[in-house]
Amino acid sequence: MAKKQSAVQLTPAERHELEMFVTRGKKSAREITRARTLLLAQDGRRVTDIAQTLGVSRGTIYNVVKRYKRKKTRIPLVEVLKDEPRSGRPFKLGTRVEAKVTMLACSDPPAGRSRWTLHLLADKLVTLGVTDSISHESVRQLLKKTASSPGSRNSGA
Repeated sequence: MAKKQSAVQLTPAERHELEMFVTRGKKSAREITRARTLLLAQDGRRVTDIAQTLGVSRGTIYNVVKRYKRKKTRIPLVEVLKDEPRSGRPFKLGTRVEAKVTMLACSDPPAGRSRWTLHLLADKLVTLGVTDSISHESVRQLLKKTASSPGSRNSGA
């Protein structure tokens, strides 16, 4: 038989805030699932019932409830629903590099070239001192992210 989790004690204002959060606006599926988890936990539903209803693991439910109980007094309720920062290597390239790549890609290519290549852009960024090193693949990803590409300037003419 499934264990019944200690019910979450939401205030009427918190419950209303969660109900509005679930029904209005554009949010990530994870945040909505966390809000629904808290709403169902307040109703006294069993952990296995909540897991089956929402299609998540029991561990997810335990983590959401634990996070709510731990953080609810210090931060707004909506902040409890958001993803925490993930570990991993931080991004090396910032908005300054992104802007410079876009600017270069839209400028005239070097003499003797008909267009910028990814390798040329990467070499130019290092030459200009924008960054210590950058691969052509990183340049490609930056251009893709900004919906730009080398040579796109002349393709519409």
